[in-house]
Amino acid sequence: MPFVNMSADGENEYFCDGITEEIINALARVTELKVTSRTSSFYFKHHKASIQEIGEKLNVSAILEGSVRVGGNMLRITAQLIEVATDSHFWSQTWDRKLENIFEIQDEISLHIADRLREQFGHMEIGDHLAKSPTQNLNAYELLLKGKYLFNRWNPEDVNKAIGLFEQAIEQDPDLLDAHMGLSDAYGFLATAGFAPREASWKKAFEHMKVVERINPNHAPLNYQLANHAFFTEADYNKAFKYTLKSIESRPTYPEGQQFMAFLYLLKNDTTKANEHLQYVRSVDPLNQETLFYQAYYFYRTEDFEKAAAICQQLLKTNPKNLPAYIVHCYSLFHLKRMDQVIEETANMPDEIMIPDERAGINALAYLMKGDSKNAEPYVNQVMVRSNENASFQADAYAFWIYARQSKADEAFAIVEKLFTHQSSILLLNYYDPLAKNLRGDERFRRYADRIYPDLTHKEPTPKTNTSQLDEATAAAYEEKLMAFVNDELPYLNPSLSLRSLAEQIEMHPNQLSWLLNEKICKNFNEFINDYRIGHFKKLAVDPANSHISLVGLAFESGFNSKTVFNTYFKKAEGMTPSAFLKHHS
Repeated sequence: MPFVNMSADGENEYFCDGITEEIINALARVTELKVTSRTSSFYFKHHKASIQEIGEKLNVSAILEGSVRVGGNMLRITAQLIEVATDSHFWSQTWDRKLENIFEIQDEISLHIADRLREQFGHMEIGDHLAKSPTQNLNAYELLLKGKYLFNRWNPEDVNKAIGLFEQAIEQDPDLLDAHMGLSDAYGFLATAGFAPREASWKKAFEHMKVVERINPNHAPLNYQLANHAFFTEADYNKAFKYTLKSIESRPTYPEGQQFMAFLYLLKNDTTKANEHLQYVRSVDPLNQETLFYQAYYFYRTEDFEKAAAICQQLLKTNPKNLPAYIVHCYSLFHLKRMDQVIEETANMPDEIMIPDERAGINALAYLMKGDSKNAEPYVNQVMVRSNENASFQADAYAFWIYARQSKADEAFAIVEKLFTHQSSILLLNYYDPLAKNLRGDERFRRYADRIYPDLTHKEPTPKTNTSQLDEATAAAYEEKLMAFVNDELPYLNPSLSLRSLAEQIEMHPNQLSWLLNEKICKNFNEFINDYRIGHFKKLAVDPANSHISLVGLAFESGFNSKTVFNTYFKKAEGMTPSAFLKHHS
């Protein structure tokens, strides 16, 4: 969850958001963890909900929450992990550090959280470091966080303010990769949404992409942006696909890369592969409006028009200016034979949201599909004039569909040729659309499809191999060593014992100990250690010499440091409460 700003002046909201995002990104580097992405997590910043509601909506078993307080040059961060099933805290910690050490703190916190999750839920391979320092310049980092905070509001005014902050950050540190990516994202957003001159804005976006490529060519957001650039400015499906694949190869947990891969598969009508990527995105970013849009688009492309229309209506209720959702909604209504609704709603769309060629194309199709050729004629003529003048990619796409609806296959495929001469990205997007379905029986349709969407030879990213796995003999030797140490040294009596510290004591790598416990002994760390603590408690509890000590006191002497954890685990292990156990044995 977004960390709460506890600073006295209340002006450090951007800083709290930045720390939360850095920890999300760091934890997402642990392959075995499914970490909800920023957009869905931040949904709950302004929507109050119980732990159970959050867990259900995000489909997660644990929730991390915390707070940040900045005072002068000092920083206090608190964090706690909550198990959704029991609504109980199973770990919490506070850090007091100098602000200048922010990057080390983020790494330390991320490692602590990953360790606690591994101890509670099962084997994970955790690196020595999870959070990466983006810069050594604290002023540049502060400007970067302020820029990200404004950019994430997704409106042209704040995005333009963010551009200024990103530029200031780069003045402080010319190699600050995230600031260059921020500028690329910002200019790309302004170009795609029509809030700035398209060609000039994409040119600026591309300039910053090339800077990032020089610094780190495998950067996942970079390759996602390069994919967008290849698709929307060059209409190059092949290049866009390769960049997107590179993005998710370097970071399989990157939601935007997975979304775009689903989108590209849908365009070439491979709905099975599209759904695989979409299902992953839904698991890590279920509340993101873009995730919902891609779900609607998937339903539209698979001809479940009722579901597509329903999701688009939901999106438009949240944001009436969501043009992609509005357009897919219109297309779905075409197939549901609700042309009058499309005509009425299109008439009410403001000019600053819908460009004239889009409006003319939708009206032309609506009247044609309604069988009203007289009212269709002026809109059809407008589309054809604009297409003949090569004045609009939207006009090309609608001209293609209009010819398809009129069964004028020769004219329709003549429009398709523009893909190879005018780089019409909208036509590339719409070729396999259900609105052109009646062309698929023409042998030219497959021939063009093979040219537009080549059968790329590639392998999807494969899961990371388990480097901690031990062979049988080594595993048996380590298990014997572990059991001897635990029985002889009683390390479980130390309430601060962790998997990492236990591994150090028996001279084993923490990842290997995690694998040994979960795969060979078939218990996670907490189960393994708490079983010993419960056994020790039971011996103390039935000893008359300890009758003057409370049950909680005995639990603490057995290594527990939480009354709630002790009671919960005891009941789970023994099937009764500690007091019932004592009564039964008294």
